[in-house]
Amino acid sequence: MIERTAAGASLNPKEVAMSASSGRVHLASAFGAIYLLWGGTYLAIALGLQSIPPFLLIGARSILGGAVLLALSGLRPLVRSWEDWRHATISGTLLFLGCHGTPAYAQRYVPSGLSAIILAIIPFWIVLINASTGQSEPLRKFLALVPGLAGVGIIAWNETSNAQHSLPVGMIALLVASSLFWALGSVYAQRRAAHIPPHDLAGMQLICGGIGLLALSGLAGEWVGFTPRQVSIISLGGLLYLGLLGSAVGNTAYLWLLDRMSAPIVATYTFVNPVVALILGVSVLARIMHQL
Repeated sequence: MIERTAAGASLNPKEVAMSASSGRVHLASAFGAIYLLWGGTYLAIALGLQSIPPFLLIGARSILGGAVLLALSGLRPLVRSWEDWRHATISGTLLFLGCHGTPAYAQRYVPSGLSAIILAIIPFWIVLINASTGQSEPLRKFLALVPGLAGVGIIAWNETSNAQHSLPVGMIALLVASSLFWALGSVYAQRRAAHIPPHDLAGMQLICGGIGLLALSGLAGEWVGFTPRQVSIISLGGLLYLGLLGSAVGNTAYLWLLDRMSAPIVATYTFVNPVVALILGVSVLARIMHQL
């Protein structure tokens, strides 16, 4: 049997199979990026915070990742319409200013396990946002998310239950708000900016969100007394990981997946990231801290 493309060209079964196989590889690679690379950002943030203030760290991460993507695209996004940049600004502000900076700041006050369990409610926020706008997800999809959240809860339970100090309510509220902001940014990008190529949109969002984070860093007084020469090699390595792999690669993969799958399914990375973070924390961070 011969398949035909939209343009009418014929494809033999072997070509169809190769195309399907290539699609599965791309899909697996994109999920691997947000599952594994984003799982490594917990460790990278911990390393970066050793000598870089939180908002400055995440702002520099976003600007670095955005600049790399803009350069790779030949600065093509710079000539996109103001409407496209408006969509990028809104979604980038929600995703990066609204979410990324908060966990880095809160990580100084609450256990990372608690941060993980709160951020793992992102898929449920997305389902609720879709339901509130008349685009409800099937009930089975909602129920399918429950085991993932339960798994993250089990992982985080030991750390949160053994906390030596009372958990600050304000930080918990900020983390809940940050998970909502990420969900809102994801849904907005999927509905309003899907026409922009993922690598272009990711770069635009990162630049816009990064500018907002750097402004917030200045307002928070992080620049007072800070000099680049105080940044350690370990923190610089964390920043480079965050900017190049976490932002440039991870966010491009995330937007590419949002163009092809429902947002709650893509957001299941929040169930896998804590597992990766736990493994890296035990095997890598503990050794680094011991050597220091």
